[in-house]
Amino acid sequence: MSVTSRLRTTPFSILDRSRTRQGRERSQALRDTVRFAQQAEALGYHRFWVSEHHSVPGVAGSAPTVLASAVAAATVRIRVGTGGVMLPNHRPLVVAEQFGVLESLFPGRIDMGLGRSVGFTDGIRRALGAEKDAARDFGDQLDELLGWFTGEQNAHPQVHAHPAEGLRLPVFVLATGAGADLAARAGLSLVIGDLRGRDEMLRAIDRYRAGFRPSAWSSAPYVVVSGNVAVAGTTEEARRLLLPEAWSMAHSRTHGVFPPLVPASEIETREMTEKERGFYERGLRGQLYGTEDEVAAALDELIERSDADEVLVTTSTYDREALLDSYRRLSRVAGLSGGMVAIGAR
Repeated sequence: MSVTSRLRTTPFSILDRSRTRQGRERSQALRDTVRFAQQAEALGYHRFWVSEHHSVPGVAGSAPTVLASAVAAATVRIRVGTGGVMLPNHRPLVVAEQFGVLESLFPGRIDMGLGRSVGFTDGIRRALGAEKDAARDFGDQLDELLGWFTGEQNAHPQVHAHPAEGLRLPVFVLATGAGADLAARAGLSLVIGDLRGRDEMLRAIDRYRAGFRPSAWSSAPYVVVSGNVAVAGTTEEARRLLLPEAWSMAHSRTHGVFPPLVPASEIETREMTEKERGFYERGLRGQLYGTEDEVAAALDELIERSDADEVLVTTSTYDREALLDSYRRLSRVAGLSGGMVAIGAR
C-alpha cells in the first residue's frame, strides 16, 4: 500500500456517537466510548469527540461535556471535545462554564465543537425549552458564548463566566450550508459533511474560505471534513460495516424513531418497504469504504479536492471488533504513529 505525503500530513480524528446496540444496555455504550477513546489514542488519532442527542433510543450520549470529562480523564495525550454541543438547547453562560471547567481540568486538550441542531421531535424540543426555529438565533448565541470567554459579552452586565473568562480553546462550528457562513464570520474552524453531498460540501467550503474573518480564535480558515470511512480486508466486508447505520437512518426516516444498531446479517435478510429501501440505499451511496488501498486512493482524492486540514471519521456499526479493526486499518492508511498497535492495547 502506498501512502501519499498528503495523507501522512493530514490529522485524522474520531467522532463517536455512543451508539446503542440491540440486546445491550445503554450504559454499556458509554463505557465503550471511553474504552474506544483509549484505543484511538494508542492508534495515533488526533482528536476524540463525543456528541449530543436527546431521547434517541439509538444513542446513549446525551450529556457531551460530562462524557468528554470521562474520556479526558481516561486518556493522556489525545485532544478531547464535542461534536458537538447543540447551542440552541443551552444557555451560552452554562456552556462557557462547562468548557471552562474542562479546560481548567485538562489544559491544552479540550476542543469546543458547537452545532445548531434542535431536538428530533416537538416533544423533545419542548422538554429542552427550544423552539423548532431556534437554530436561526445560533449566530447571536455564538457571539454571546465567545463573549463569556473574552469577558466582552454585554448582554448581562457584571456577570462573569468562571473559570472560562480569559481562557482560549479551539472552537469549531459543525455546519452544512448556513453554518459555514456563520463560522467564517466569527473566525472559527469549520467541521463539515457529509461525504454523500460532495459538490454541495465543496461549495460551502469555498464560501467559508472566501468569507473568513481572522479572529482571536483563529487567524486562518481551518476545514475539517467529516463522514463515514470503513476499511476491511475486502470491499464487500467494508460495505457491510455501513449497513447497520444505514438501516437505522432508514428506520428513523420512515418510523420517526432512531433505533439501536442491529447486526448486518439481520439487515441483509430483512424485508423492506419500497420507502424504507429507498432511504436505506441512499444512506449507503457516497460513503467511503473499501480495502486499505481503495480507501487510501479515495481519501487522497477527497483531501485534494477539499484542501481539508483534517478528517473527522464518524463511522458506527454493530460489530465493535470489526469497527475497531476498521479504525486500526485506517490509522495505517493515514500513516498514524500507532498504526501497528494491537487493537486491544491500552
